Amino acid sequence: MCTGACSRVVGAALWPFALLCIVANLLLAFPNWKTEYIENRGKHLTPEVLYLGGIIGGGIMVLVPAIHIQATGRHGCCGNRCGMFLSVLFAAIGLAGSLYALSASALGLVRGPLCKYQLANGMSSWGRPFWNEEQHLSDDSYLFHRDLWDICQVPEGVTEFNVILFSLVLGSSVAELVLCGIQVLNGLLGCLCGTCSQEKAPAQSDWAGGPSRSVSRTGPRPPRARRERFRGAALGVAVSTRRPLKSRFRKWRRVGRSGTL
Repeated sequence: MCTGACSRVVGAALWPFALLCIVANLLLAFPNWKTEYIENRGKHLTPEVLYLGGIIGGGIMVLVPAIHIQATGRHGCCGNRCGMFLSVLFAAIGLAGSLYALSASALGLVRGPLCKYQLANGMSSWGRPFWNEEQHLSDDSYLFHRDLWDICQVPEGVTEFNVILFSLVLGSSVAELVLCGIQVLNGLLGCLCGTCSQEKAPAQSDWAGGPSRSVSRTGPRPPRARRERFRGAALGVAVSTRRPLKSRFRKWRRVGRSGTL
C-alpha cells in the first residue's frame, strides 16, 4: 500500500474512535441519566471525569490531526513530502492526546466511581468505596468481583455505568495510539519516498487518432504520405492508391491531347 493511501485509511479510521471518546466522556457526566450530579461544579463526579480525557485527549487532540492526516494522502508538489512531514507532527499530537485519554480512563477504572454508600457504622456518605491510596489493581479489585458493585446506592447502577464508559474510552484510546504510531512511521517513509499517488500521464496516440503508440509528440512529424496512410487505415480507405490513380489520369489526358499513345 502506498504511503498516501495508508494516510487516508489511518485518517478515516481515527474519526469513529475520536467521536466515541467524546460521547463516552460526555455521558460520564450524567450518571443514571440525570443532570443533578453535574451541578455544584461537579461535586459528585470523579476527578477522572472532570479531566475530560475523552473530550480533550482522545477527542479534539485526535480529531484535528485525523483531518490533516486524511488530506495528506492527496497528490501534492514533490510527492507531497511537506504534507507527510506535517502529518508526522500531527500524529505526534494524536499520540499525546490518546495517552492522556488512556491514563485518565485507566485511573477512572482502577479507582472506581464516586457514590453514596453505607459505612460500617450504618451512616451513609459520599465517597469512593473501592479505592484508597494504598490500593492497587489486583485480583482483589472490584473490577473482578461484580458482587461488590451493589455497594453504591446513589446514583443507582453507577458502578456498571462507569466501568462500561471508561472501558470504551480506554479501548478507543488504545486504538488511536496504535493508529497514530502507524502514521508516524508512514509519514517518515512518505518524507523519503513521497505519497506515490502521482497521476499517470495520458496515453499518447499517433497522428491518425489510432491506438496508442510509442511516438512522442515532441519528435518530428512523420512524412505526409505516411500520415495519409495512417488516416486511410483508420477510415478503411486505401489512400495509398490515390496518388498513382491521379498520375495515370494526368498521363492519359496528355496522351489524348497529343493524339499519340
